[in-house]
Amino acid sequence: MASSPPVTATPDERAGRLRRALSGKWTRRLLRWFATFSALLLVAVGAFWLIFARDLPSVEKLKAYEPPLPTNVRGIDGAPIYSYARERRVQLSFAEYPPLLIRAFLAAEDKTFFEHHGVDFPGLAGAVIDYASKFGTGQRARGGSTITQQVAKNLLIGNAYSPTRKVREAILAYRIEQTLSKQQILELYLNQIFLGRNAYGVEAASHAYFDKELPELSLAQMAYLAILPKGPANYDPYRSTERALIRRNYVLREMARNGFVTEAQARAANAEPLGAIRRRAPKFERVGGYFVEEVRRQLIGKFGENAQAGPYSVYSGGLWVRTSLDPQVQRYAADALRDGLLRYESGRGWSGPLAHVDLDDPAQFQGALLGTNIMLDYKDWRAAIVTARESGALSLGFADGRTGTLPRWAAQTPARGTGTPAFARIKVGDVIAVAPSDDVFALRSVPRISGGFVVQEPATGRILAMQGGFDASVQAFNRATQAYRQPGSTIKPIVYSAALEHGMTPASIIVDGPFCVYQGARLGQKCFRNFGNSRGAGPHTMRWGIEQSRNLMTVRAAAQTGMKNVVALMKKMQIGDYSPYLSYSLGAGETTVERMVNAYGVLANNGQWHDPSLIDFAQDRHGKVIWPANWRACDGCNMAHWNGGAMPRPATQGRQVMDAMSAYQMVHITEGVIQRGTATALRDLNRPIFGKTGTNSGPTDVWFIGGTPQMVAGLYIGYDTPRGLGGYAQGGTLAVPIFKAFAVKAFENLPVIPFRAPPGIRLVRIDRGSGRPVFGPWPSDADPKAGVIWEAFKPQSEARRPRRYSAAPATVATPRPAPSKSAAPRDSEFLQRQGGIY
Repeated sequence: MASSPPVTATPDERAGRLRRALSGKWTRRLLRWFATFSALLLVAVGAFWLIFARDLPSVEKLKAYEPPLPTNVRGIDGAPIYSYARERRVQLSFAEYPPLLIRAFLAAEDKTFFEHHGVDFPGLAGAVIDYASKFGTGQRARGGSTITQQVAKNLLIGNAYSPTRKVREAILAYRIEQTLSKQQILELYLNQIFLGRNAYGVEAASHAYFDKELPELSLAQMAYLAILPKGPANYDPYRSTERALIRRNYVLREMARNGFVTEAQARAANAEPLGAIRRRAPKFERVGGYFVEEVRRQLIGKFGENAQAGPYSVYSGGLWVRTSLDPQVQRYAADALRDGLLRYESGRGWSGPLAHVDLDDPAQFQGALLGTNIMLDYKDWRAAIVTARESGALSLGFADGRTGTLPRWAAQTPARGTGTPAFARIKVGDVIAVAPSDDVFALRSVPRISGGFVVQEPATGRILAMQGGFDASVQAFNRATQAYRQPGSTIKPIVYSAALEHGMTPASIIVDGPFCVYQGARLGQKCFRNFGNSRGAGPHTMRWGIEQSRNLMTVRAAAQTGMKNVVALMKKMQIGDYSPYLSYSLGAGETTVERMVNAYGVLANNGQWHDPSLIDFAQDRHGKVIWPANWRACDGCNMAHWNGGAMPRPATQGRQVMDAMSAYQMVHITEGVIQRGTATALRDLNRPIFGKTGTNSGPTDVWFIGGTPQMVAGLYIGYDTPRGLGGYAQGGTLAVPIFKAFAVKAFENLPVIPFRAPPGIRLVRIDRGSGRPVFGPWPSDADPKAGVIWEAFKPQSEARRPRRYSAAPATVATPRPAPSKSAAPRDSEFLQRQGGIY
């Protein structure tokens, strides 16, 4: 069978078949290419996310960001007295920054800030090229970061030098721009940026470099601050003056080119010197170094030190702390204690250098001296570092960068324990105390003996002043709160208060005679002695025993009362937790000045205890009181005028730890210590004062504690490593004069008011020697040693048997002429003349 001829496809059919074949191949290939590209893109995005965007911090927290701020401390009147800061910063809102200052920073750091969306791509490209050209050379490429990127770097991701960080920074900058306004970003930047001299933020830098508020800055000074973000150390106004001027003038030109200032303004500012100060003057008067350090310890114990500890930390929380420090009272206490220490050590020779620094480069003396943190604040004394030594003089450097000279003749005091002049002992690098003498300086000696001084308001427990040594920058150990010493006879009023609580009266007769106790087979017999081994004086009243500080009477009273009762009262008054041994009744137990002053404050406050406090309240950066938790404002306390309503009466926080009448009796007795006892040097202050001297074994420490109804103060002096002060040393000869130097000034403006007696106290005329009530003779206000005195008794506790007077004994005041019956004086009339029962 014949085959049929092949069918010939038409050109259109052939073209269609080709298109169909090609179409199938390209579709499959395009699909493969697309799938491959998509996969690679996903891998690239994933890798990008893993490398750059993973774990990026959220920018949302910038909305509520609060920069670390120092804690500011205020005194009793609300005036700032100190600041705890590791980063000096003052937070301002955007509206508080001068517009010209903002333009200076824009000209220096980010001219297109208000145009870009977080990243300046031309600038970023230039930074990439610069990085590539310097790769492997060890040189650091220029940043190319916008202000927004710097905010991301400073607040969110850190300052690590790597391309990865730059990409992460750019991503965050874009996110920040979507979250915050330009004004908010600038506010964060200007508050946070580090500008050298421990200044964070522009306001702090303005004070650090020019000691001015921002609105007070000139255009040239604003331009100088604007160059500092590039590297504060590179543009130091004294070490790199020329470099700083070149960069500052560049910023001025850029400001003019961008229309921020006129050409004339830029030229005028260009001609100005930098004008930076060497070192900023202290913002606060240096007062209360030991006080503010104790406040710092308490705040750290409560809120922590750094931001990691919580939002209210001392160095980041921006707290405002109101304290009870009275700067004037603090000065009086500090000066009195330091003058007393210097008096004691006068003639004992130069005590040696305050510190020593290895001074490799004498030109860098300022930093070396500042590193010691020694800044004397006594009178005109100054801390200086010896930078050079010649045969006839020493070259000195000071913390403010100035220099001086100490000639040989001004350092001829013998060094302590030698006959060698101090000049020969001083070496280069020694930090010494000096004072101006004409146009040179003379050597001074910081005493080795030290002590503590505390002043308290007894009605509240608030500590008004605290001095823990000669100078807090030289001797950081606070002897007012940290030094545990034997209080000696200052413990006796507490011992006798326990006796009053257990049945004795101020007129109780106690034998001043030998007193021994058997302590067991191993220790044998223990016999007590009076101070100076003086012999006993026989039976006398409790009052006389306290006024004359008789040890034998105190031990006998403690034994009769029971030492368990005595140490229980000491524990309640938080003096110490002692075992019931009789030696503790003579001050053998260790305690601090702060505790003893607070205990005397309890006596002055009719037995009511208040915790000793330095901090009234603490506020957060927004003004909310955060400590104490139960703090309440006293509404109406600060009204300018009385509104006719009831007086505001804040609730008292005290608690009764001893009988009010017993406390008053002891205060009344210890007023006699001032009038005729061991502290008669205070009598001429002519006001009601109670108190007690103290001298411990050795003697190694001498004490005095006492005061008025408004203010109680106490001090001790002694060496940190206890050693004898000399046989003449007693509380009345060393401590009382120091207290008096304080009291003459501190009590000058206090109203003269007597101690207020609690309800129930009976004031009875008694014979001072026998303690018996008398009728006829009257106490003499003018003669402190009159034989008839007023004595304070609890109800039904005074002696009932009167003493008859046929003639006035030598120790008794001469009786007044017998008045007519109608005009017979009565006790109530005397009390009325005294202003009531106090």
